[in-house]
Amino acid sequence: MSDKCELRFIGVVKSSDELSKVKIFPEYCAGLEGLNNFSHITILYWLHLRDNEEDRSTLLVIPMRHPGAPRVGVFASRSPSRPNPIGLCVVELEKIENGILFVQGLDAFEDSLIIDIKPYIPRADSISDARAPEWTLRGPST
Repeated sequence: MSDKCELRFIGVVKSSDELSKVKIFPEYCAGLEGLNNFSHITILYWLHLRDNEEDRSTLLVIPMRHPGAPRVGVFASRSPSRPNPIGLCVVELEKIENGILFVQGLDAFEDSLIIDIKPYIPRADSISDARAPEWTLRGPST
């Protein structure tokens, strides 16, 4: 098995504000059909500002946005420094116009490349009895 793969970016963050704009490349716009029936979507994006050898070699972190958090492995955190700098964010989908998604709550910088979009499905994506360490209860929601 090869440790290499081909990743196809499907769009780019054009603005990252209260109401962010995500432009989907024309060749992928047909894939947006029916997405407007969902109030929320999950966006996976490339953390391009962390795509360097130092950040990709990080395996232990202290989650900075969670006061009092202990040092943990990168896979037990939402740190942007990680072997594969992939970000994930659940956002509210306001509208889609001409291949541009208008969303609220996007935690990505302008020019971040979009890897994928998935609909948020409450039955599948919300686990009512999930457990997490106490330190995750302090700080922001993501």
